[in-house]
Amino acid sequence: MTKRADFVLLIASEDRKGIVAAVANSIVSQDCNIIESAQFGDDSTHRFFMRVAISGPEGMTTEHFTEAFNPVATAFRLDWQIHDLRKKLRVMIMVSQGGHCLNDLLYRTSTNRLPMDVTSIVSNHLTWQRRAEHEGIPFHHMPITPENKLEQEAKMLAMVEEQKVDLIILARYMQVLSDQLCRKLDGRVINIHHSFLPGFKGAKPYHRAYDRGVKMVGATAHYVTADLDEGPIITQDVSIVDHSDTVEDLIAQGQDTESRVLARAVKLHIEHRVMRNGNRTVVFK
Repeated sequence: MTKRADFVLLIASEDRKGIVAAVANSIVSQDCNIIESAQFGDDSTHRFFMRVAISGPEGMTTEHFTEAFNPVATAFRLDWQIHDLRKKLRVMIMVSQGGHCLNDLLYRTSTNRLPMDVTSIVSNHLTWQRRAEHEGIPFHHMPITPENKLEQEAKMLAMVEEQKVDLIILARYMQVLSDQLCRKLDGRVINIHHSFLPGFKGAKPYHRAYDRGVKMVGATAHYVTADLDEGPIITQDVSIVDHSDTVEDLIAQGQDTESRVLARAVKLHIEHRVMRNGNRTVVFK
C-alpha cells in the first residue's frame, strides 16, 4: 500500500534549470519520500510551478523542513510554502437562501470526502439556521444593509481571526464583498456562480437563459477579488440541456452543477493543488 503524504510543498519561481533536481535532493536528504510530483513551466510568463507531496520520518514538522530547505529556496529564489496535510483546514461557509451548495458541502464534510473543519456558517438570512444547529455548527445571522455593510464586514473579519479560519466558501452568498475585505482575504475566499455571466446578469438568469434557448448550463468556481466574479478561475463544468427542458429543469441542473463544481474547487484548494498565476491558476490534478 502506498504511504499517504504528510506534507505538500508548493513552489513558484522564475523558470531555471536545476530546480527539480535541487528540490528532490533536499527532500531525500531529509529522509523524506516523494509520494507525488507535478510541475509546469509557463512559456508565456517564464514562470515555473511545482507541487510535491511528501511523506516524512517520525517527528518531521514544517519547521524542520523549512530549516533544511531554506538554502535551496534562497539559491533558486523560490516562492514556496510547505503545508501539513495532517491538519485540516478551518473553513467558514457563507450562504444566503439557496442551500444546495451548503447542503452538499456539509454532506461531503460529514463523510470525510472534504476533510475540513467547518468553524461556522454565516448568513444574511435565517433560512439555514436549523440546518446548522442540526450539524452542531455555530450559526451567525448577519443581515446586510447599505448602512451596516462595513460594520458587519468588520465583525465577520474579527470572527475569521478569532476562529483561525483558513478558507471562506461563498456557497451562493448573494452579497458583494467590499473591495477592502477582498484585499484583506485575498486567496482565502472561493465563490461559485452560474456560467451565464456576463450574458445574463441580475435576477432570474435561468429564466432569461431559457427564453434565449440556451443548450447548456454551467458553473464557475473562482477566487474572490475586488473585480466582481472575475477572480482567478479554479474549475468549471457544464450540463447539456435541450428544447424539452423547462425552466425548472434548467434550475435543477444548474444547482447540481454548481454544487459539484464548488465541491471540486474546495477539494483542490484544501489539497493544495491550486497555484495563482497572475489572473489565472495552475491546477495540479
